Formats: sequence, C-alpha cells, structure tokens
Amino acid sequence: MHIISVQNITVKYLQHVLLQNLSITIEEGQHWLITGQSGSGKTVILNVLAGLMKPFAGVIALKEGLGSKNITLVTSRHHFKDKTNTSTNMYYQQRYNSSDADQALTVAQHLESKQPDNIENGYWTIDKVTDLLSLQPLLSKELIKLSNGETKRLRLAAALLSQPQVLLLDDPLSGLDQQTQSRFNTILGALTDSGITVIMSGSGHEIPDVITHVAVLKAGTIVNSLPAHEYSPSKEYQDNNPDITALSSLVKEFPLSQHNWIVNMNYVHVKYDEHVILNNINWQVKPGDHWALFGHNGAGKSTLLSLINGDNPQAYANNIILFDKKRGTGESIWDIKKKTGFVSPELYQYFPTDQTALQVIESGYYDTQGLFRPSSASKRNKAMEWLEALHIEQYATQLLKHIPASAQRLCLLARALIKMPDLLILDEPCQGLDKQQRIHFNQLIDVIMANTGTTLIYVTHYANELPTCINKILALKNGEIVDAAMV
Repeated sequence: MHIISVQNITVKYLQHVLLQNLSITIEEGQHWLITGQSGSGKTVILNVLAGLMKPFAGVIALKEGLGSKNITLVTSRHHFKDKTNTSTNMYYQQRYNSSDADQALTVAQHLESKQPDNIENGYWTIDKVTDLLSLQPLLSKELIKLSNGETKRLRLAAALLSQPQVLLLDDPLSGLDQQTQSRFNTILGALTDSGITVIMSGSGHEIPDVITHVAVLKAGTIVNSLPAHEYSPSKEYQDNNPDITALSSLVKEFPLSQHNWIVNMNYVHVKYDEHVILNNINWQVKPGDHWALFGHNGAGKSTLLSLINGDNPQAYANNIILFDKKRGTGESIWDIKKKTGFVSPELYQYFPTDQTALQVIESGYYDTQGLFRPSSASKRNKAMEWLEALHIEQYATQLLKHIPASAQRLCLLARALIKMPDLLILDEPCQGLDKQQRIHFNQLIDVIMANTGTTLIYVTHYANELPTCINKILALKNGEIVDAAMV
C-alpha cells in the first residue's frame, strides 16, 4: 500500500520548469533517498511533498488518513525567531555579542514553543527528543550561538514534536563531521522504529542504513529508482575547468600584503558563562599562508574565525594581533573587514530576500550583507566581470535565494574577493555541493591563490576535499589545538 503516490507532476516557478513529468511512489515500510547534482530539483520535490509548492500538472495521492499536517519538512535553512517572536531578524554577528544574543531564544525555550497543546497524545516529547539528539547540554544555550551540527539536531528535534508520520529531510548529512554522521544512523533508526517514513535528499555518497530505496534525479525528472543495495553513485564527472585567463585578469591587481602578521594569537581564551569555547590558543598566520582548519562540530572553529573577522567582542580581552595591529588599539571592525573576505554556506541566510546576485557581489565593497546604497556603475561593472569569469552571469538579475546552491556559493566567493582582501576565510565553502561542484570550486581557489599573495584559511571536515594549495594544517578538539603542522 502506498504512503505517497506522485504521478507525472510538473512544477513551474515564474517561467522556469523545475520538475517535469516526475513520478515516484513511496510504499509502506520504504525509506527513500533522493539524489542528483545540485540544482537537479531535490529540494523542490521535498517542498512539493510537504505541500509548500503546488504542481502545475499531475496528481499527488496520499494514503487515507495522511494529511499535510502529518508531513514535516526539515529544511537546510533555519527560521529561528528572537524573543519578540515577530520575525527571523537575527543577524550573523549576533551570536558573538552577549547583549544582542540575549534577544535570542534558548534551545529549551525554542522546543517549548514547538510543543503542541495535545502533546500527551504524541509519541515524541521534549524529553525524548532531547535524549535522542543529545540536546541536554545545549538547553540553556541561545539559538544564535549553536554550531551548524547543533542547529541541525535542534531543527530535527522541533520537527519531531509535531508528531509527523512522514519526515522530509533536506540534505541532513551536509556539514556534519564524520562522528556525527555515524551517530545519525542511530537517530534515523529510532525515527523509523517509531513508525515514521523518512524521505531525504543527499549526495548519494553517504547512505544511512535505514534507506531502502534511491531515486536519481536529473534536470527535474527521475531517471532511475532502485533498491538502495543496488545503487552506486556515478563516478563520471565532466570537466569544468575554471577560466584561468578571465580569473587571472581579475586578480592581477590584487596587491601583495605589506603586513608581517595576518594573525598572531597568544594564549587566547574564550568562554560564555562557565562554558569554555577556546582554551590557550596560540596561532600565527603569515602573509601567503594557506591553512586548513579541522575540528568536529562544536570544536570551536566558528568562534576562532569570529575573533579574526571582527565579529567577536571577546577579541578585545585577548592578546590578538590582526594585520600587525593589536585588537583594542583603535582599529574598527570595518578596518578588519575591508582586509578580510569571508564565505560560509550559512551566510546567505542573512541577506535580504530581495537581493539579486549582482547586488550581493557589489555589497562586498561595503562589507554589508546586502546592497543598501545606490549602485555604483564602476562597482556594478566589476561585479559583472566576476559573474562572467565564474560563468554564472545568467544569474545576475535573479534573486540570490532562487539560484542553485553552487551558484550561490560562487556569488559569495565573488563578494568576498571583489575588494581584493589580504585574507580569505572559507568556512566549509563546499557544504551541500556535489563532487563535480566541489572539484570546480577548489580549482578556482587554486587559480586565485596561485595568482595572488592572498592568505587563506579553509575550514572543512574532510581532508580529501581540500584545494591543492593548502600548505599548513590546524586541528581543534574541544576548544584546544591538537595539531599544527606543515603539509
């Protein structure tokens, strides 16, 4: 008996066809992975199944008694609200400013707000989801201070409180360290044991044990569906080499750094209340260094980066030199940011939803999350040159939120580089991208690093996903340095 039957649906947005004559049937006892290249339509399918997008044509049939209120989607984008409960108006730096972070709900408050009135009739309670997803140590922590992995666990916990019969997970493994990915198998097992049908999107390179079937998506339609044990991810990736000539022309004007130190940290210590985030960090970054930064979810990587890019006020209480100036000796946050380019997969969440790709790139000149002043013709033209060099000029006038994840990431890269920074920080830049896109992104980084004196800090969980230019490694564990070495 089917849980969900989708027959020949077509989904359009504006004039774009997102799904074309797509069919899939989910039977009782089955749990599906939907895979395919970034931009193939995986997230669109989940939104359709959740009832958030309506097909232009075709039929969707649910089993008797199953309604949209019993189907819950956990997206890759959070929708946390502050204590006013009026909007998702938190900003990126808020997590590091104690007075502003106080406006954010705690994990416990967020879960309480998601608990339905008739919770006594449901299997999943706050105690159960807290135990399953190891949230007990986080209950008093503000939402804005959560790491990427912690945020994913909380979103899943909140979803379970709605007592879903079908749980849709949009790329849940992306951005998780290997230990957390392993634990995710146990979590999914508990969900399916409780009677939940799981349908998730993902790369296809990591398939949880509970998955019984795989659907392969290409250009908005399912080209193959088969039992999970018969599936193997494609190993064929077409060449997509970067435009070396165009990139070299854009970066030729990058000045060589005149600094002795990009970063010089001595016995840096950061804590919130009694919780130590970083302990006795000694780290020196010189001009032209290309560092890889490793660490499990919650190891302190994001906090370490926040001390460097000017977002964390605890820098003033520590012995930190950035670009040859000690923090607290008169430099402003804007002095630091104009020398630093920053890319993170979560950063796009903090841009206004009405910003086009071209506007986002131009905003890099002003270090603002969005363009809030009249566009400059010369700066707009330079932003367009970056779009063309990265072969994403077709998205120039499209809203950032509507373009594929791979193009979003390249827009953020162009935004970071347009001001010709001394330091480029890439915080898990390839999260959510398929293998071909990861290779292409890292090839771009190698070309840029080879043609400039820019210093690089590259954060990832996976050593096999680094660009070849990396020449130094720093590893964190529980807020302390456990390895620092030359490659």
